[in-house]
Amino acid sequence: MAWTHEQAQAVLAEQGQEHVLRFWSSLNSEERAVFLEELEQVDFRLVGRLIREWVLSEPPEERFSRIEPIPLIPKVAGDRPDAVEAREAGEEALRQGWVGLFLVAGGQGTRLGFEGPKGAYPIGPVSKKSLFAFHAEKIRNLQRRYGCVLPWYIMVSDANADATRAFFRSHGHFGLNPADIFFLKQRMMPCIDEKGRFMLAERGRLAMNPNGHGGCLPAMIENGVIADARRRGIRALSYFQVDNWAVKVADPYFIGYHFLRNAEMSSKNHWKNHVREAVGVHCRCDGEYRVIEYTELDRYPQLLEVDANGRMIHGAGNPAIHILSLDFVERVVRLYDSFPWHRAHKKIPYIDECGERVNPPKPNGYKFETFVFDALRFIRHEPVALEIARAGEYTPIKQFEGDNSVTSAWLRMAEYWAEWLDAAGSPVPRDDQGRPAVRIEISPEFALTQEEFLARAAGRVFPTDRDLYIDPEGNLLSAPAAQ
Repeated sequence: MAWTHEQAQAVLAEQGQEHVLRFWSSLNSEERAVFLEELEQVDFRLVGRLIREWVLSEPPEERFSRIEPIPLIPKVAGDRPDAVEAREAGEEALRQGWVGLFLVAGGQGTRLGFEGPKGAYPIGPVSKKSLFAFHAEKIRNLQRRYGCVLPWYIMVSDANADATRAFFRSHGHFGLNPADIFFLKQRMMPCIDEKGRFMLAERGRLAMNPNGHGGCLPAMIENGVIADARRRGIRALSYFQVDNWAVKVADPYFIGYHFLRNAEMSSKNHWKNHVREAVGVHCRCDGEYRVIEYTELDRYPQLLEVDANGRMIHGAGNPAIHILSLDFVERVVRLYDSFPWHRAHKKIPYIDECGERVNPPKPNGYKFETFVFDALRFIRHEPVALEIARAGEYTPIKQFEGDNSVTSAWLRMAEYWAEWLDAAGSPVPRDDQGRPAVRIEISPEFALTQEEFLARAAGRVFPTDRDLYIDPEGNLLSAPAAQ
């Protein structure tokens, strides 16, 4: 049964948070019901602990006596014996239906200048297809190639859940079977002011934030993902984030290494551009697998060191691409009380004592979140950490221009696809700096790799003197409708 006002009042008073009901008398019956439901979902035991440890006192910083590079599997070379074995094992796992896909897609497109879910952003430089559409085309290619079904579990947030579902419906689920697409929401966490009190976003709503991508782990259990995956015969989930346009959603090499080595959680790594690049660093800290966020690098000066040749010692960057075995997810969730939380001091809009909305000019409160990579500290076996090239694998999109942006992703993918066209006998013109002089876009449903492209495009000549889009069927189009 839903909470009553009296129950909420008692729990809040016990936690010293009864102030959030100060506008109760001004709420209508519907607003009261929504507020009570929201309050009932709060994990007061957890939030109370975080307030005591992270707000009312300053937690001690972790210190390590020894930080070592994580051992990386070198970039895949097609004829290397271990790579051949991994590819074959990964392809067999796909054919057997042992792999599902897990996408983190809770963000909004605000920093891209876009209203709506980030996954709906029209990333295609020529086609204007959305990020969701591109990932769906990769899935269709893989399902055709391996004769399998790749169930797609998509974690959304309160902010974009309805809009994301509607976007999929309006685009016919991008040609995929709706029964194989599973939406789930992660938990929300109350925002806390500098005195350890809950904050209000409205008179009858708490100020909340998603509990971070690490929240996918309990969400998989709570929303029936693991149960559904087991019913389908799935053994592992390929984890990726929606804003990485280039990601290989189910890479046979990566999957193969994971299964051959009986791994619990595997990770891809790209070599950082420089020691201060804004990505986490994979390493071993006193023997335990860790990822140290770039915001914490100054706490660990060892991570900024270079060798005698000026090469980074700790260059294993984190592109947020993992494989998670189902057994491991269940084990970690049983240990979730000991899962690490992270605190961020932020500018959080709130409702003041007079009921007025305040947009603070400086950080005024805390948000708490978990990171999925922190699950790596719980693995029992030798880690599987596969080094990758950025080209064709990693194009994070955090803003429209600059580093990790839409414009930089367009350029990186144009450079990647230009090599395919060059190899196919349709050379792409370059500008004075060696960059493609035209916009290029190749549907991943038509070809996921250069090898596949050369096979499917054999004997064709492509017009590379203008913007070029090759659709899923291999047709040339200039300006199709957005998807």
